[in-house]
Amino acid sequence: MGTTAKEEMARFWEKNTKSNRPLSPHVTIYKWSLPMAMSITHRGTGVALSLGVSLFGLAALVLPEQFPHYLAMVKSLSLGPALIYSAKFALAFPFTYHTWNGIRHLV
Repeated sequence: MGTTAKEEMARFWEKNTKSNRPLSPHVTIYKWSLPMAMSITHRGTGVALSLGVSLFGLAALVLPEQFPHYLAMVKSLSLGPALIYSAKFALAFPFTYHTWNGIRHLV
């Protein structure tokens, strides 16, 4: 009869302890570098863009009114310029960063 997973893991750790093998490095020991940060940001902006496009498409299918109605609703809120420009930046930055970083990667 075979061994259980718990017994296999106990045997594995016992063997590694006896042989003094080093543990694999963990992400916390790495020194952050610019390419690492850019790669993580590229992946994050890609996820954000795909979620944003998916939610926008789902909203276009589910919501009862057309887009101009919701745009007029946002305009009627009389939001300040600082909030409007911050929102525009929050929408434009992921797209711009992801696009230019993808081009940099291809080059």
